[in-house]
Amino acid sequence: MKDKLSLGLVLLPFVPSATMQGQEQDAQNERPNIIFIMSDDHARQAMSIYGHPIGKVAPTPNIDRIGHEGAVFQNNYCCNSISGPSRAAILTGKHSHKNGFMKNWAKGFDGAQQTLPKILQANGYETAIIGKWHLISRPTGFDHWMILDDQGEYCNPHFITEKDTTRHPGYVTDLITRYTEEWLDGRKDKNKPFFLMMHHKAVHRNWVPAERHYHLYEHTTFPLPDNYFDAYEGRYAAQMQKMNIYCDMYEGHDLKMVAGMDSDSLLFDPWPHAFLGTMEPDERRRFLNAYRDRNNEFYSKQRSFKEVAEWKYQRYLQDYMGVVASVDESVGEILDYLKRTGLDKNTIVVYTTDQGFYLGEHGWFDKRFMYEESFGMPMVMRWPGHIKPETQVTGLTQNIDFAPTFLDMCGIEVPRDMQGMSFRPLVEKGKTPRDWRKSLYYHYYEFPGFHSVRAHYGVKMERYKLMHFYVDDKWELYDLKTDPTEMHNLYGKKGMEKVTAELMAELERLQKQYDVPGELCK
Repeated sequence: MKDKLSLGLVLLPFVPSATMQGQEQDAQNERPNIIFIMSDDHARQAMSIYGHPIGKVAPTPNIDRIGHEGAVFQNNYCCNSISGPSRAAILTGKHSHKNGFMKNWAKGFDGAQQTLPKILQANGYETAIIGKWHLISRPTGFDHWMILDDQGEYCNPHFITEKDTTRHPGYVTDLITRYTEEWLDGRKDKNKPFFLMMHHKAVHRNWVPAERHYHLYEHTTFPLPDNYFDAYEGRYAAQMQKMNIYCDMYEGHDLKMVAGMDSDSLLFDPWPHAFLGTMEPDERRRFLNAYRDRNNEFYSKQRSFKEVAEWKYQRYLQDYMGVVASVDESVGEILDYLKRTGLDKNTIVVYTTDQGFYLGEHGWFDKRFMYEESFGMPMVMRWPGHIKPETQVTGLTQNIDFAPTFLDMCGIEVPRDMQGMSFRPLVEKGKTPRDWRKSLYYHYYEFPGFHSVRAHYGVKMERYKLMHFYVDDKWELYDLKTDPTEMHNLYGKKGMEKVTAELMAELERLQKQYDVPGELCK
């Protein structure tokens, strides 16, 4: 029995929520369905519901619908800002050092351990995952799974099932949407509640829009961040990174730049399989034609370093937001499907992303750092009858909280070894309880590695944040009230001694609470 409990395979009794509303139903039918929609690298700045200047230029009305009809999370964060580890934390409700998947290039996620889908499955839920998996393993705990091969390709991607790996013609976001609806239509027992993880490849690098969106933002000028030309003064780890848009982006793979006027030869492309390699010849021709005039205009005159840097930023945002457009369309299609089928009345819909992302802040793309843009996870959630429209969730929440929250919402006992907390009270009551957590722990491990971001851990509180880049023994301290863009490292500055001591003590407390081995912090 003990072994089964550790795997989450024991059928736990369903306890109906005291706040359940609507017509009387039997206990089985009262349990909500859950559709968990997660994109990859979708920045908070690129969701118009958050009011950022970029979102105002390129709105996301369908994603916004979820927040307007439910809750918007203002302080939601990841525990390790990189794709695979974030996904593992969501599945297990545990920090990376506990679930074993600390780096993208780890040995593979341990599918034998307790996970959210296994517990739901054991409690009568039908479970499925469609789209990106990226955990170097086969999914477990799912009645149905259809996952992308590794990161997946934007055009004509390969999907893996229990039977085979097959190339599917079409655009990846559209295909994931179609296969999601097909699974919903074809469920074996429609009296059972379901848990569906719909994971998009988008908005991951290298940002290839659907063909219908090639020209969507061609003439749009996106606002340049104030710190785009950040010199990283006083921030050693920021000086050492390799994720700068105008210095480190691949001009072919990322920016779709060609060798010269009227050329069809892309500049160096390190990953052809993720770009033109899966396109048919006519698709490739239409793709290159879509960029031809803009590329020719770039080469038509001499430009200063600053002008080239700003041009690259605009190309990046035009493609990035073009990819976002298809994700937003997909969300709208799923919401319409739920309404059309009547499933909307008892289905929790979540839209989030695996971590935040840089859209030019500090001159960067990518993620990994504990700075706000990549540490933060934008999220909206709708649950009719339980979450009031326009609810603003301001308490500190984290991706390790997702599993315990969903179990709580489904009336299922939360395993004691899950490290997250159910934030159900925050969304249903619309306010943060007085005893809610006051701090968050973060730990990024992947160094040496891609983009040369130093391994670090840290603590975030409402106002202050402390980080330790432990390989080089460098500390950073920020006052998020006076310096929200984290430009001024206050560590070691006169007058900050008391704040530093308080944060050091809280960091030590969290590492003890989460049982972080000392050898992982060196």
